[in-house]
Amino acid sequence: MDSAAPLPPLLAIVGPTGTGKSALALELAQALGAEIVNLDSRQIYRGLDIGSAKPSAAERALAPHHLYDVVAPDEPFDCARYRELARAAIADIHARGRAVVLVGGTGLYLKALRHGLFPGPPRDSALRMRLESLERDTPGALHVRLAAVDPAAAARLHPRDRLRVIRALEVHELTGRPLSDWQAAHGFRALELDIITIGLALDRADLYARLHARCGDMIAAGLVDEVRRLREAGYGPALAPLRSIGYREIGDYLDAQCSLEQAVASMAQATRRLSKRQLTWFRADPYVRWFDAARVTVQEIQMAVGSRQ
Repeated sequence: MDSAAPLPPLLAIVGPTGTGKSALALELAQALGAEIVNLDSRQIYRGLDIGSAKPSAAERALAPHHLYDVVAPDEPFDCARYRELARAAIADIHARGRAVVLVGGTGLYLKALRHGLFPGPPRDSALRMRLESLERDTPGALHVRLAAVDPAAAARLHPRDRLRVIRALEVHELTGRPLSDWQAAHGFRALELDIITIGLALDRADLYARLHARCGDMIAAGLVDEVRRLREAGYGPALAPLRSIGYREIGDYLDAQCSLEQAVASMAQATRRLSKRQLTWFRADPYVRWFDAARVTVQEIQMAVGSRQ
């Protein structure tokens, strides 16, 4: 795939959760005759619909959507696999003469598509099981260990970002070099794909009001039943997707650890924190051109895209 001819420019809609990325992407797809490719790490999973704000069946009927409902919640999925699947989807769409709109808030996926990944070691299941066991026995132990062997990675990763903490420890143990050293050597400097990147931002008060309302809307739409169905299907609370925002808090409610009101309040707070992290990530991306999510129009985006072609 990487040896193929360069693909034409792509359009990506990014920014914090709750800024209307999916709605704008759908409008653009219809206006440009484009197909949509998911750029959200939770919408990859089957069954995580309401809590991940996945496009509805009616919305997906308005334009082709790719990389939604790819794997079950208990299947391994990482950035490298996302990149492989996304590049294949993009190539297929372009081969049919269609444009591509990427949409989502997972900055690492965008970075991997744009710049590629360093050639790290493959997953080691036995090592990962050992690390998982250590974290279960002593919560927080893995981040402490990472801080000792790779302070730069530990400073960048949240202690609860278990998957990436484990990957960083895995790389160090298998190669003898910190993940941050590998990433610095790779540099993420070369452009594998030319992606016109549009960022959506909102006034903080307006964004937080939207996020608070959306949490209530998710409950009204059946998030509690969705989490219950996932549990009944055998997907336990220890799985990474079920520890993500919304699923973790509603899981605590189902386990009688808090009231529904407390779960929703915790969910709203966690969502606000996520929006801050996403904004920090994308603000640091020099390729992003920012627009006011409350006022942006499809015509403005078309003009921005046209000026690059």
